[in-house]
Amino acid sequence: MKYIDLNCDMGEIPEALSDGSQESLMRQISSANVACGGHAGNPEMMRETVEQAIRCGVSVGAHPGYEDRANFGRTELQLASNEISSLVYRQILALQKIAEQCETTIHHVKAHGALYNQAARNPQVARAIAKGVKRWNSGIILVGLAGSIMLDEFRGAGFPVAAEAFADRRYEPDGHLRSRKFADALLRVPADAAEQALRIVEHGKVIASDGRPVPLQADTVCIHGDTLGAPEIAAAVRRRLTEAGITIKPLALGN
Repeated sequence: MKYIDLNCDMGEIPEALSDGSQESLMRQISSANVACGGHAGNPEMMRETVEQAIRCGVSVGAHPGYEDRANFGRTELQLASNEISSLVYRQILALQKIAEQCETTIHHVKAHGALYNQAARNPQVARAIAKGVKRWNSGIILVGLAGSIMLDEFRGAGFPVAAEAFADRRYEPDGHLRSRKFADALLRVPADAAEQALRIVEHGKVIASDGRPVPLQADTVCIHGDTLGAPEIAAAVRRRLTEAGITIKPLALGN
């Protein structure tokens, strides 16, 4: 039997909390990456998101990013390694405080946006993320882009890792994500995202922007919570995978 984790970045959009769309999305996934107040979120949003995750039986992860709210953490910054390590550490601590108050724990860490993308290409950035996490917990699962050097750096720092692929993002032939500057960077049609997710899980590949297949082995598949129609995309992905006999379950040490 095949297993896969479905994850989503959460606690980023106040309207999604107030209109119920975030909780609807939460019911389709198995792991939530909770914004820690850097690129988005605040203590109230973190608490509500963690409480939703508990109600839905979803694992809680920390989602630190560049402290650049104006650009939603999606603009590359050139920070020193110690600055990156510090922002990762303090953001995780902010979420840990909320998690403890809610009587739950943080199960994984996944960097956000530009920080994540830089770490996928730049070993120094990946090492800085690992150093920041290690100040808090050296045994936590670190999530990184499947096939990228960030996973090698995380392993080298002694962490268990989870290779991540994306249901709702298009890929380049080198296995990296297509830049959001391109109009076709996102897969917005639920059926298209569902087919990509199934291709990843069953066949270990994606079809790149040039039409060629790219090998891609993943432990977790992401659906972005800020994509228009995200609940519908997540529902389509989950339905397509379960119809194929694939079990959805959270990441765990030793998987």
